[in-house]
Amino acid sequence: MAKVFKKTSGNGGLTLYLGKRDYVDHVDKVDRVDGVVKLDPADFGDRKVFVQLACAFRYGSDDLDVMGLCFRKDIWMQQTQLYPNGEKPALSAMHDTLLKKAGDNAHPFSFEIPNNLPCSVSLQPGPDDKGKACGVDFEIKTYLAKEKNNPDEKIEKKDTARLVIRKIQYAPSQVGAGPKADICKSFMMSDKPVHLEASMEKDLYFHGEAIPIKIKIKNESNKTVKKIKISVDQTTDIVLYSADKYTKCVLNQEFGETVDSNGSFDNTLTITPLLADNKEKRGLALDGRLKDEDTNLASTTMLRQGVEKEVLGILVSYKIKINLMVAGGGLLGGLTSSDVTLELPLNLMHPKPEAE
Repeated sequence: MAKVFKKTSGNGGLTLYLGKRDYVDHVDKVDRVDGVVKLDPADFGDRKVFVQLACAFRYGSDDLDVMGLCFRKDIWMQQTQLYPNGEKPALSAMHDTLLKKAGDNAHPFSFEIPNNLPCSVSLQPGPDDKGKACGVDFEIKTYLAKEKNNPDEKIEKKDTARLVIRKIQYAPSQVGAGPKADICKSFMMSDKPVHLEASMEKDLYFHGEAIPIKIKIKNESNKTVKKIKISVDQTTDIVLYSADKYTKCVLNQEFGETVDSNGSFDNTLTITPLLADNKEKRGLALDGRLKDEDTNLASTTMLRQGVEKEVLGILVSYKIKINLMVAGGGLLGGLTSSDVTLELPLNLMHPKPEAE
């Protein structure tokens, strides 16, 4: 194993060990979370040791908590008692490695993450925002308490050790055929229409990969296509108490191609949506980050058929808009200008690493 992640509580009595921080959602199932907690029970007294995995939606900064406002809403939580008389999971190869690393008095645990939970997503803070970013995160916490779930019992920070993990999705190994759409639009004061057809080679692209879009225009009208504009919209669907959906443009690119009356255009235009071009946009969905690791635009959320209504948290999708700016000639040219718009769905994801 290349690396072991560990965190020790302030009192020194609990040390949490994990073999990895990223857990892959394979759509039909999610990697199991296997970990170990090393105990030094000298100062435990009559308190027990618990470990929990929670998926939470975080909104606002930690400062709100001081004012008595909850800034973290648990979407899902599972916990188990480790000591004394803790439940023993079936040991995996990961457990064996971590137990050797931790040494004596180490207790293994396992969690299964349901596949209807969202992936780790953070919403980009504005330039002046402080504290942790809003979004969905997963956290493993081990702590000392007298009872498993007593809301009146105060658990001291020094009696807890916690590590944030990520639930992530990789692109499927099989890429499907790309989307295709067409539109035929007529105009005022023109007998014939403008035909627009757009298509992509495949249905999924990787972050940072150039996206070629094949565009065909047949202009039978008496107007001129002045330019072609391509934009990419990210739609973030926040599903908690009620659905809150909003859309942000992550790319807006103009191409100075003109198509005269009775002319045609058949060519490929290439775009690359990047987070680097959107650093100032507050509320943009990004892939969940661990500490200050660099991240990217959030990956498209892939769902099993039929689970859309069960999923809580943040769902992310993209669409490409192709827009033709069409204007007439003569004195009324500006007044009779119009647009021809077409949309294509876009899936943005990470490739599966070789090791996977």
